[in-house]
Amino acid sequence: MMSRKLFYFIVCVLILLGSALMLYRHIAFEVPWYPNEKRESWLIEAKLQFNANNENKPITLNFSIPKNQKGYTILSESAASPNYGVSFYEEKNQGKARYTTRVANGKQELFYTIKIMKDPKAVDQNITAPEVSLDNDDEVSTTAKQDIIDTARERSADIYSQATEIFKIINSEYQNAQLLLKNTEKTALLADLLNRSEIPTRIVHGLVLEDKRRRQPLTDYIQIFDGSDYIYMNPESGAFGKPDNLLLWEYNDQPIIDLSGGRKAKVSFSMIKKDIPVENARREKFANTSLINFSLDLLPIEEQSIFSSILLLPVGVLVVVFLRILVGIKTSGTFMPVLIAMAFMKTHLVVGVVGLLTIVSIGLIIRFYLSRLNLLLVARISTVIITVIGIITFLTVITYQFGITEGMKITFFPMIILSWTIERMSILWEEEGAKQVFIQGGGSLLVAIIAYLAMSSTFIEHITFNFLGLQLIIVAIVLLLGNYTGYRLSELKRFKPLVVELEQQKK
Repeated sequence: MMSRKLFYFIVCVLILLGSALMLYRHIAFEVPWYPNEKRESWLIEAKLQFNANNENKPITLNFSIPKNQKGYTILSESAASPNYGVSFYEEKNQGKARYTTRVANGKQELFYTIKIMKDPKAVDQNITAPEVSLDNDDEVSTTAKQDIIDTARERSADIYSQATEIFKIINSEYQNAQLLLKNTEKTALLADLLNRSEIPTRIVHGLVLEDKRRRQPLTDYIQIFDGSDYIYMNPESGAFGKPDNLLLWEYNDQPIIDLSGGRKAKVSFSMIKKDIPVENARREKFANTSLINFSLDLLPIEEQSIFSSILLLPVGVLVVVFLRILVGIKTSGTFMPVLIAMAFMKTHLVVGVVGLLTIVSIGLIIRFYLSRLNLLLVARISTVIITVIGIITFLTVITYQFGITEGMKITFFPMIILSWTIERMSILWEEEGAKQVFIQGGGSLLVAIIAYLAMSSTFIEHITFNFLGLQLIIVAIVLLLGNYTGYRLSELKRFKPLVVELEQQKK
């Protein structure tokens, strides 16, 4: 006999391994615990317009495009540009789309479309200090900038306060600030003064996401490096922090469009928000992942549909084991209720119960007649099987003639199992009487209904298909239930008189 310690060790290993596999799927592949969860996604279209030089010369347009960043993950991207070749590349950690053509005349329109998902697990890639490049100013400008820096430093204590003080000075009537703003745009001046203050800073261009917006321009933000992460500052309001609906589009303070062979280039953005199922988002996000994927998503669709039903069988088995061992419900056959529950999932509960009772009732009547013929077992069972097939066929045709299309679904009942059930119930009737037939038949129907309710749950279907580790946990629970040797709940009735007698003695 196996050692009890080894038995419990195996059970613990199965539970821990199954739980680990489920957690791995949830964390690594972001599989949700509950079905029908959705994620916020955005479909963004950039429209590029320019005029060709009409000199029959090649045109090359380089367009800055976003990458995965904190808060957002790119699911797909495409370019629709007739007569243009398109390629994607990266330069200085900045995504680029290059459009090229040999000849173009007149007004040109190019399109770039990107689909992104709001992703709390997405992080910025390659967080490094911005490259600082200071302008070569004349002596007057240099002196004016240094004066602003010194004034701000005296009033500040850290990066935040110094940036805030510089912003206040620029937006005040301070004489040197007004002098510098005559030749420099306010955002560029703020970034330059921060860089001269030995605070690595650059201007980034972001797109504010607003549903159903058209012709949306990009917004400038100041990006400050604090030694480990980026700090964002709004150059218009001086507020710190990156808005949740801001998608960074260009990171290196470079032109959004670099055009050769054309002029008057401009870009505008249109966007729309959509809530997409998590499953669709996951497939797109992890389409090219190198992680070890214990998933049925890799199988063809037809096989996935088959396994989604097969993986529900262990749940039905667990229900049967629980109800038979702990509750003590008697059934006709050990796992016949599970197969009946699977049939109920195809026929729906009411139609399935009516169909099952009709088939078994008619089958029993015919089986009682066959018992008088003293046939051999093989011939008798074969006759019952053919009879069950005939009953199902007859009921299907009759219900269809009356316009009850649901009746056609009784063909999903397991015919061989029903035939053996009729045979077993007929023998039980002859040996132990009708009472035992109704007890076991009613128990089988009750267990089948409970198993159907469990197996038809959307939540259970979701976790059994997406978390294969659950099968190991079910095996462990079945092993533990199989080790139970105590009283069943149905046996408590036997001890009720004893309880009453003990209570009377206490009085």
